[in-house]
Order: sequence, then C-alpha cells, then structure tokens
Amino acid sequence: MDIANWTERRVLGFDTETTGVDVTSDRIVTAALVMRHGLSGLSRVRTWIIDPGIEIPEGASEIPGVPTEYAQTHGRPPAEVLEEVAAAIAGAMAEGVPVIAFNASFDLTILEYELARNGLPTLTDRLGRTPGPAIDPLVLDRALDRYRPGKRRLSNLAEYYGVVATGELHAADVDVDATLDVLRALINRFPELAEVDLQAMHERQIRAHFHWARKFNEWLVVNGYDRPPADGSWPLQGDYALGEDEIADIVARARAAALAQRVDQPVAVSAG
Repeated sequence: MDIANWTERRVLGFDTETTGVDVTSDRIVTAALVMRHGLSGLSRVRTWIIDPGIEIPEGASEIPGVPTEYAQTHGRPPAEVLEEVAAAIAGAMAEGVPVIAFNASFDLTILEYELARNGLPTLTDRLGRTPGPAIDPLVLDRALDRYRPGKRRLSNLAEYYGVVATGELHAADVDVDATLDVLRALINRFPELAEVDLQAMHERQIRAHFHWARKFNEWLVVNGYDRPPADGSWPLQGDYALGEDEIADIVARARAAALAQRVDQPVAVSAG
C-alpha cells in the first residue's frame, strides 16, 4: 500500500477553549489551527479570539486566560471566526488531510453546534458526510494501552510520553502543538499506526471509542455512580452522533475482517 506514510504528509491540529463543557450550549472563546508538513515538521499556527456574546464564567476564564472584558474588546464576532475555522477544517478533510485533536469529539461537536447556532453550514453540511479523517491521541492511547493506570488528560499524556509543551497548557495553540507531539510519541511507541490507511484509522477509532464507552458505562453502573453515561459515538456526539446502525456496521465489518484474516492464516504443521 503506497500511502507515503501519512505521518510525513500534511496534518492539521485543532483545539478550542470554551465557556464550559456542555457542547450543546457553551461557546467557543479561542480556537487554534496548527498545520505541519509531517508530524515532525514546523508548526504554522493560526489563532482566533471570539467575543461569545455571553459572560465567560470565572472558572472558564482562567483556562483560556481570556476574561469577558478582554474577549469583548479583542474578540471578533462568532460567525466570522467560525466560518474561517470551519472552512479550513472542511477544506483539509476534503483533501484527505487528517485533523488531529485531543478528545476530538468535544471540539468537533461543539464546533457543529456553534456553526448551527450562528446560521452557518456545519462540517457535516460542507462535506456531505461525517467529518473525517480525524485522529485523536486520547482514543488511540486508551485503545493501545488500556490497562495503564492513571488519568489521561493531555497534561498526563504529555508527561507520560515525555512531551515538553511550548508554553502553558490550556491555551489552544499550546495544546495543539502538545497534541501533535503526543501523537508523534505515540506512533514512535506503536509504529504500525503510521502504516494504517487514514480511513481505516478513522474507523478504528470509531470502534475503539465505542468499546471504551461501553466498558466505562458498565463500570459506572457496577460502582454506583449517578452520572450521565459516556456517549459511544466518535468523532461527533449529541445531535450529530453517528447512528447506532452505522456504528454497529463498522464494528461488524471489523470483526468479519479479523475472522477472515485468522481463517486465511496457514496452519503450522509439526514435522514430527
């Protein structure tokens, strides 16, 4: 398969900082896109500040470092920024450039809700399909090293994989660079990822997140936690989630392919 090793081609990193964690109602305050020609390439960074039109909660304002007054003074109207961000992401995906985001289902889903809120075409509308290819180091790390104890925030993975951030994490541009470097370190540890076709990689993450969410929700029930279950859809959730039938089909095709591969394997015959 001649895919020219996707890690050596263009990749686009994406991150947002928001007023909260509810993808359906919270707002994007800052966004960053980082283009690299190869995961080891130099970063070309573009950042935006939005005036979300609402008060930025005190707890949230400490994360992006953008208090309400600053956003009102320096931020641009949401529709202008969202159009530029969405056009760049959809354009990259249409060309087969992977968009890389840590916990991608949050950033991509809140972007869809924000676009719709502002009367703009969503990524799904622009592409005529579910957005992709996307790559999420969080999903891959959970799948490939599932029994490692400890938290898996970006800061945790950066420390585990020996990534030194270019600045203080929780700024969108710094987070994107760290995410790209974590992915590069992850591939150094699991080099087979570099040889996976991007469409296959995308579907692999759909399956991985689905299985993780199912196990996590079972764990919540067994341990008596009263909280909403994890959404089993990736890379979009909520109103934009993949249908259950679509996820089931992806999982079934993977199982069938794995079974066929096992059947096709030659059986070792003892010389004795």
